Amino acid sequence: MPEGLILKGVGGFYQVESNNEFYECRVRGIFRKKGITPLPGDCVEFTITDETAKEGWIEEIRQRRNYFNRPPVANINRLAVVLAAAQPEPDFLLADKLIISALLNDIEPIIIINKTDLVEQSAVGEIEGVYKQTGFPVIKMSKVTMEGYGCLREKLKGNCTAFAGQSGVGKSTILNNIISSSVMETGEVSRKIKRGKHTTRHVQLIRLDYGGYVVDTPGFSLVSPDGIEYKELSWMYPEFEKYQGLCRFNGCSHIKEPGCSVKDAVNAGEIPGMRYECYKRIYEELKELYEKRYE
Repeated sequence: MPEGLILKGVGGFYQVESNNEFYECRVRGIFRKKGITPLPGDCVEFTITDETAKEGWIEEIRQRRNYFNRPPVANINRLAVVLAAAQPEPDFLLADKLIISALLNDIEPIIIINKTDLVEQSAVGEIEGVYKQTGFPVIKMSKVTMEGYGCLREKLKGNCTAFAGQSGVGKSTILNNIISSSVMETGEVSRKIKRGKHTTRHVQLIRLDYGGYVVDTPGFSLVSPDGIEYKELSWMYPEFEKYQGLCRFNGCSHIKEPGCSVKDAVNAGEIPGMRYECYKRIYEELKELYEKRYE
């Protein structure tokens, strides 16, 4: 039975790539009965019903390495978290939630600071400094100067990488430049509200001619911090690691306790204040979700 990779799914039909051929496949009803929906990124086994028309049926979905419900995509190993230096202003809270989602699913985050041509380099440096101590790759990019594109291509090579971030930060523009063709409609940022118009219609894997795949993830502007309890959140912040265990109290939340080494590091400028503020907000969200379970 041939094996393939789902590149996209639209209207109950799935495009499956196998040995450089592309098949339009449907799925057996057994998957619906089991509550399983095929996703872009799924490795599958399928039968070919018409070789000339390139049609078939998906028979089996291989075990997934990971998957997201929002957006629906499976088996990625890198997540490119895209922020804009301006227009729109960086949403650091969303970026942190995306990073946490990546780490929980054994996915390497890559931080992209896009539209660097719109602001002074000092402002770009401030954004870069927020993630300097995380150990995650940080790439500065601009479609005007083409800064960062060579570095990004090296990170994409041989990997399956999803792009996520606010609307209007330039995800589709980056993809169009990366693959040297307009595979997606790109939208302009509204001058009135400084936010992007949602233009990408579905999740799709795009094969790179130098190896690997990229994924565009439409509508990924709201992320629920699920999959982790509030007491475990500090382990999702690598820059906290060397301070863990140095606090006055065991199990310190790094929120209100006195003698907290993490808070001391923030006050001393050793941990970026923005990352800590996002940590506190996500901590409170997770704690509220936990407490609601027992109401």
